[in-house]
Amino acid sequence: MSECQTLWEDIFAFAFPEDDYSKFDSDNDEYYLGPIVTFKNEDGKMEIIDGQQRLTTLMLLLRAFYEKYGHMKDAYSVKTKENIERCIWKTDEFGSPDLSALKIDSEVATDNDKEEFLSILRTGTAPKEQKSNYAENYRYFQQKIDEFLSAYPGYFSYLPTRILNNCILLPIEAESQNTALRIFSTLNDRGKPLSDADIFKAQFYKFYSMRGEKDAFIKKWKALEEVCEKIFHPISGTPMDELFTRYMYYERAKMGIKASTTEALRKFYEKENYKLLKQENTLGNLIVLADFWKDIAEQNDERFSESILRQLFVLNYAPNGMWTYFVSVYFMQNKDANGLLEDGKYNAFLKKITAFIWAYAITNPGVNALRTPVYAEMINIVNGQPIEFKEYRFDLTTVRSMIDNFSFYNGRPITKSMLAWWAFTDDNQEVPSLDSTFEIEHIFARNRQEKECSLKKEKNLESLGNKALLEKRINIRASDYRFSDKIKYYQGYVNNRGQEKPGTQINELLSLAATAHDFVESDIESRNNEIVTGFINYLSDMSLSK
Repeated sequence: MSECQTLWEDIFAFAFPEDDYSKFDSDNDEYYLGPIVTFKNEDGKMEIIDGQQRLTTLMLLLRAFYEKYGHMKDAYSVKTKENIERCIWKTDEFGSPDLSALKIDSEVATDNDKEEFLSILRTGTAPKEQKSNYAENYRYFQQKIDEFLSAYPGYFSYLPTRILNNCILLPIEAESQNTALRIFSTLNDRGKPLSDADIFKAQFYKFYSMRGEKDAFIKKWKALEEVCEKIFHPISGTPMDELFTRYMYYERAKMGIKASTTEALRKFYEKENYKLLKQENTLGNLIVLADFWKDIAEQNDERFSESILRQLFVLNYAPNGMWTYFVSVYFMQNKDANGLLEDGKYNAFLKKITAFIWAYAITNPGVNALRTPVYAEMINIVNGQPIEFKEYRFDLTTVRSMIDNFSFYNGRPITKSMLAWWAFTDDNQEVPSLDSTFEIEHIFARNRQEKECSLKKEKNLESLGNKALLEKRINIRASDYRFSDKIKYYQGYVNNRGQEKPGTQINELLSLAATAHDFVESDIESRNNEIVTGFINYLSDMSLSK
């Protein structure tokens, strides 16, 4: 509504400088409304990439003027009506309008919104039961036109005429959709750019409309968007883009693509004129994949066993997001008719990729380095081959040495990854909610070292042996205390006001609180050796050693 108000006020001020129609120079005055970026699609129709909103708004404004003219018979009114008709409806070779053939259509809007928009253009009315933005904007224009006609009856025909003759829409016709999108990205530095999923949605809409299934598609797409918005929170792109990305890796693997350079999402799906989006099973696969990740996000214990939920919790702290693509490929390839996975094999897969990704993050830092071995194994998955990482197994002595010399600072993702893995080596460790916020706890506090300087080896302060996962709500209170003071925060306590403050869910810290009276340098070194040795043995158990 605010955009319509701005448009009305700007156009009125342009058409009637200082509220005086005579001060307008019809030969030279121009008002620039912006560009309309289009391309001609495969059906020979012009599709708009940029400018949809300004064009539809302008159409509603002109339709509101047309409706107000009614049966006015004066020459100016008749001429203006004819000019508006040529903007809204298709005309024959003599310029006569076909009032059943609108010049504009929508293939992206939800069906209700689209039908309301087209209904307004056809009938010139927007009943109160219509709640779309189109209807609200149209009623706003009707109100402003009524006010305008009442206040300036002698000016009435000047405003729509000056809109038609002196308001400029710059048409930019591109040779292809890609070119149109590049132009759009360059021009559009204020509005919200179209996401990749918006483009894919339009392709799906065409496909299902041609099959007479557009209503079912719209319903499915809306439900899919709602699921994705709840479970995906990507750093860049939209939640729907994230779903398409995860599915892309499955299709890449089926194509046998090992290249470590991953092409852009839109580039991948637009191949052969969006062939993949025109396959009957693609939308269904996306829905099934989204439901799978929804159950992971909700830790659905009816779908996943306790052991699977444990592994997924650990993977949630992976040093990079590559695991989500890996798991997506595994699921799409191995799911049964009910969308379920065989528990034992799935558990073994999750354990192996955890071990590999963790070790690779230390020996070959950077998510880009991980692409080469993972992409190759994705292809093995779709070909029914076992996941072995044959060419990328680790020399355990080298890994041990690298871990011993690695600086596990809190800012490095692998630090929290290792601590999450270690916490779940305890078979009795319960699975916290994925909504829980864990931070890194220094068991021997930094503040204590600053005051006592009791650690002879300063590096022990930041070693894995001195760190653990701890809930944020507890970490804030426990961070600057001696170990004897930390105990009550680990275990939970009742404060002076009688309020119960729950303890941690991390079993190891509860065990320490119950059995230890202090935590000193020898404890740090002993625990660090236990963690590192445990991880080296884990790599060996997962058959990832040379």
